[in-house]
Amino acid sequence: MEAAPRPRFTVPALAAARAESRRLVMVTAYDALFAGIVDEAGVDLILVGDSVATVLGGQRTTLGASMEQMEYHVSMVAAAHPRALVVGDMPFGSYQASTDDAVRNAVRLVKAGAEVVKLEGGQHVADAIAAIVAADIPVMGHVGLTPQSYHRMGGNRIQGRDDDGAERVAADARAVTGAGACSLVIEGVPSPLAARITQESPVPTIGIGAGASCDGQVLVLHDLLGLSPRSPSFARAWVDLRAAATDAVARYADEVRDGSWPDAGHSFT
Repeated sequence: MEAAPRPRFTVPALAAARAESRRLVMVTAYDALFAGIVDEAGVDLILVGDSVATVLGGQRTTLGASMEQMEYHVSMVAAAHPRALVVGDMPFGSYQASTDDAVRNAVRLVKAGAEVVKLEGGQHVADAIAAIVAADIPVMGHVGLTPQSYHRMGGNRIQGRDDDGAERVAADARAVTGAGACSLVIEGVPSPLAARITQESPVPTIGIGAGASCDGQVLVLHDLLGLSPRSPSFARAWVDLRAAATDAVARYADEVRDGSWPDAGHSFT
């Protein structure tokens, strides 16, 4: 008997998973091909991250990602019709100027196919989060190491190492959840701080470089597949696809150059 199809993962399922102590799995994807692969693997959430600027675009930071780019990549992921929840990153500049901008750009991502939008920041973006939530759009928060704050932080640096920093990150988390976020990414903070925030949070937390105490984990797909030339210290590759792909292309090139490709079995007569 054929197994029943996996049910769609929805926003209410976030709270249900936490109530059942079931850990959440989120990975990035930027197109329909990889969205289909990670969805078949059974992830709960697919993040269409502004990390597309660094992972695919080769940029040094995520700051160059535009609304048009994010709409395009969200639409490609949504085209795979995943059962996972599609989360669209709001890029730098799309919500900082005004709450009107924040709502308008959140609507654009939803129209492109996002089911949740994600904003970076804490207390200073609480009003933007509240406005988006009031427009009936679910929001995922993001505190700690926030890559869009690259220049203020002096690079992508671990946050909350001292008492003052830890209290600032905790206050940011309280502001984000208080504004109505349905979930919270915690990035680049010491494990004890992430555990404290998770314990205090009324919504599920998803960690990246924040230890094992969060309610779930997220990684960049290209890091976990071993495709990235350089990965952060908190990431791990479960397979080395970069080496496998390089080898495959090199063997193809050799066969083209020695005349053995295409062979008779791959030619028309």
